[in-house]
Amino acid sequence: MRSGRQCLMISAQLIPVVFAIVANPTMARAQDAAVSAMLRRIFASSEFAGQRFGPARWLGNGEAYTTVEPSPAGGQDIVRYDAASGARQVLVPSSLMTPQGGQPLPIEDYGWSADGSRLLIFTNSERVWRDNTRGDFWVLDRATGALRKLGGNAPGSTLMFARFSPDGSRVGYVREGDLYVESVADGRIVRLTADASRTRVNGTTDWVYEEEFGLRAAFRWSPDGRRIAYWQFDMTGVRDFLLINDTDSLYSFTIPIQYPKAGTTNSAVRAGVVPAEGGATTWIDLPGDPRNDYLPRMEWAGADELLLQRINRLQNTNRVMLASAKDGSARTVFVDRDSAWLDVVDDVTWLDGGASFLWVSERDGWRHLYSVARSDGRLTLLTPGEYDVIRVLPMTTVDGSIWFIASPDNATQQYLYRVPVKGGPATRITPAAQAGTHGYDIAPDGHFAIHTFSTIDRPQITDLVRLPDHRAIRTLVDNEALRSAVQPVIGGGTEFFRLDIGGGIQLDGWMIRPRGFDPSKKYPLLMHVYSEPAGQTVLDRWGGGRMLWHHVLADMGYIVASVDNRGTPSPRGRAWRKVVYGSIGVLASREQAEAVRALVRVRPWLDPSRVGIWGWSGGGSATLNAMFRYPEVYQVGMSVAPVPDQRLYDTIYQERYMGLPQDNAAGYRDGSPITFADGLRGSLLLVHGSGDDNVHYQGSERLVNRMIQLGRRFDFMTYPDRSHCICEGDGTTLHIYSLLTRYLEEHLPAGGR
Repeated sequence: MRSGRQCLMISAQLIPVVFAIVANPTMARAQDAAVSAMLRRIFASSEFAGQRFGPARWLGNGEAYTTVEPSPAGGQDIVRYDAASGARQVLVPSSLMTPQGGQPLPIEDYGWSADGSRLLIFTNSERVWRDNTRGDFWVLDRATGALRKLGGNAPGSTLMFARFSPDGSRVGYVREGDLYVESVADGRIVRLTADASRTRVNGTTDWVYEEEFGLRAAFRWSPDGRRIAYWQFDMTGVRDFLLINDTDSLYSFTIPIQYPKAGTTNSAVRAGVVPAEGGATTWIDLPGDPRNDYLPRMEWAGADELLLQRINRLQNTNRVMLASAKDGSARTVFVDRDSAWLDVVDDVTWLDGGASFLWVSERDGWRHLYSVARSDGRLTLLTPGEYDVIRVLPMTTVDGSIWFIASPDNATQQYLYRVPVKGGPATRITPAAQAGTHGYDIAPDGHFAIHTFSTIDRPQITDLVRLPDHRAIRTLVDNEALRSAVQPVIGGGTEFFRLDIGGGIQLDGWMIRPRGFDPSKKYPLLMHVYSEPAGQTVLDRWGGGRMLWHHVLADMGYIVASVDNRGTPSPRGRAWRKVVYGSIGVLASREQAEAVRALVRVRPWLDPSRVGIWGWSGGGSATLNAMFRYPEVYQVGMSVAPVPDQRLYDTIYQERYMGLPQDNAAGYRDGSPITFADGLRGSLLLVHGSGDDNVHYQGSERLVNRMIQLGRRFDFMTYPDRSHCICEGDGTTLHIYSLLTRYLEEHLPAGGR
């Protein structure tokens, strides 16, 4: 293994070497070695990992916060910092979090009781789908020093989503699909539900709700701690999709996942309220079909009422309902509608002492904040203007402001704004000099915030700022070592631009040029794409290893670029985002191709005969659509974990943007890359993990069969038993990026001509 200094010297030699490789095989081998060394540094070492802060928790109203730090005695301490002065105190030393006769508990997450007297520790976790949500929970009583594992005689790593009751005397959690409450003082366990099975779970969710609605912990303590509201999922009728594991035993075995594909049967979902001391569940009387109407959000709206969001299967109507926890009766307070789709509204905030609540809607063409009257559903616009609210943050209890993230003038960036609860002009809080992407964890009283800031070429820093003047109090993580490490890699940096593709449409984009760029030469162009409603690629924020890889490719002689077409979730208005409804893949691929044509037209140093494209997941699908529909534009494509046939993806995501396949058969057909596979003319690399529970390997297998039938040449790489991230197993991440790099080198030769 080379030392860091040796690797750095190799990467510095990369630039002059790359332009001479065609004539000199020895120098070509030197370049290969330099690139391999650089990829190993990025994807197989911790050199570019950077520092992280936290997990942090505010105490009280925000006068202090806690975080986790390494302990000199081994393990981790939980440390308290005074927000104003920075005074440091080891609040819980690792010795108090060490079971008798054992080692200090590795802290994966933690939470405080409301009065701070008890600490809940999450450790020994296991992965469930995307996240590690199953593990062990321990409670520390700070007054007595008693440390106790929850769950009684439960096997290790079987508890999920443990949460303190409001008074901290009990903890609610899910174990093997049932809901439990455990007394902190004496360990008495009350089982609240007892009907869990393979097809029924309480207090947690099925695969598709977790993936598409972000709902995992599916229960809520009442404000007085006397009741728990929870979701129940009946998955009877949801077909199993079988993942096949060929490598972990002598004989292969299947892993069944209840996965509803577009147009098929969903779980039946209902909500109930159960006494925390045990007893019968009062079920909420909700309108509609529990299999075809979604229940993505539920929160308490006082001691005896719940606020629920009831969304129809097409996801174009959201009924906001208030339900009685006593008898289960429910009434509709407000209905939001859209001719395309609606997004779930997170973290509904009560205003005016509970007389109204905060809502986010695109009803006037922009994503705005409204207050909704609890009594009659009357709406009041709070954020007038032609701009989108990107995300709502917890509001201060001091001056009645609503805090939110927006960027009215630049859709690639994010800043903090606030507006009075009664509405009016928004005030930008983030300083104008700090262009980039900002995030905030605001203290309950609104006086301080843990602030993160990065740009596409500058790794994230974390500091504590005072609000509303945004004055920096202290730096929490400066990532100076990471910035020093990446500077030699990013070279001249990344250029942002607006690109006119005709018809009055301008797309945001970024571009990376090689160091030593010579405008008199011709360079190959590699486009990075996602293009679907679930994400943007053109963001002015630190992109980690993937962005560093793009810089490595640039220094090999490629121009690397990305543009966001219409239909991506860019904060540019409802019409921008929803123009693709019912035809995902069609307009996006056309605008991506038009973007390439426009780029090579206005930048004569781009070689139109050497254009490549690559993407992952939705970007993998976009890559296939580009290669199949526009073979005259793209010569090389690298598609990772794509959805070649939209009928194979899940109900909630695909139907949200496409409607039901039974009602939009033509849209599903014409938006699916497999329909146009006969258009392939260039070089295509298809990559998929055979253990992908999200985007099934099945789709790539069907595409392989179709291209065999058509007699098309292509390259195919399988990663056995890897999931959608293709990240499991030693060496996997390095291997896939090395594969993509090598494919480019072989099929889209780099270097200016």
